[in-house]
Amino acid sequence: MNFDALFSNFGELTTQGLAQGAIYALFALGYTLVYGVLRLINFAHSEVFMVGTFGAVLAWRALGLNQDSATPAFGMVVVYLLVGLLAACAVSGATALVLERVAYRPLRRRNAPVLAFLITAIGASVVLSEAVGVWTERRPLGMPPLIRQHDVISFADTTISNLEIGIVLLALVLMLALDVFIGKTRLGRGVRAIAQDPNTAALMGVNKDRVIALIFVLGGIMAGAAAILYNLKIGSTYYFAGFDLGIKAFAAAVLGGIGNLRGALLGGLLLGTLEGWGSALFGTEWTPVVAFVVLIVILLFRPTGLLGESLGRARA
Repeated sequence: MNFDALFSNFGELTTQGLAQGAIYALFALGYTLVYGVLRLINFAHSEVFMVGTFGAVLAWRALGLNQDSATPAFGMVVVYLLVGLLAACAVSGATALVLERVAYRPLRRRNAPVLAFLITAIGASVVLSEAVGVWTERRPLGMPPLIRQHDVISFADTTISNLEIGIVLLALVLMLALDVFIGKTRLGRGVRAIAQDPNTAALMGVNKDRVIALIFVLGGIMAGAAAILYNLKIGSTYYFAGFDLGIKAFAAAVLGGIGNLRGALLGGLLLGTLEGWGSALFGTEWTPVVAFVVLIVILLFRPTGLLGESLGRARA
């Protein structure tokens, strides 16, 4: 164990881990929303994220930008980022809605067992990833250099880049907006009512199918936001981009308490930070092992996760 590497780079590892964890957190919100209402693990959510990464890159290419383009002026960067964000959220949200309509709704109407939903989710995941793989000939797709990274905050031995600040801030803003939407709006009350007692909520006039479609779309939008942050951080995407990240985002949702929106945020940030520390302490090849060992240890003592509150009982 290399404690010198950990302590000498503690600040850098923490800030980088928080930025990575913010992406996990946004990604994890889709798992949390669907599980909180349907008690379903939507394994196809990783491909909803993956499709969003391609949606942003293709939108930029439609505007004439590719990986060989020069970095645009600041004003145009803002425009391109907004276009990419809207495209990623729209494509991911639409994909999630189609999955709900085509794959899950027929099963719900037939009162299919939980195992049927899980198998369908895995099948939908494979179909989406392989379809994109065939279309791209399994080659990575580079993104244009929209943001030129530079350090904006420096103290002691720690520097924080503009990209890291932007990733964390956007994740916090979107998380707050979703939390307010679920806790304060009429549609949000419908989501919490269905999550708590779907039969009673239906008797009170809540449209169950509409609420379920809404949570899939909301989860897809959050995955689209995570997708564009992933593009900016990694610089490229490929057809299997959602697999590893999806596993870690699911772990983050479980760590924070799956079914709890704020738990997804906490779990994502904590998991990303632990990965950063573990990469220095044990080596980069052990990074996933460290994070998942910590997850297992926490769940042994608190099986419901750190916050462990269901969406149906959540309060804003």
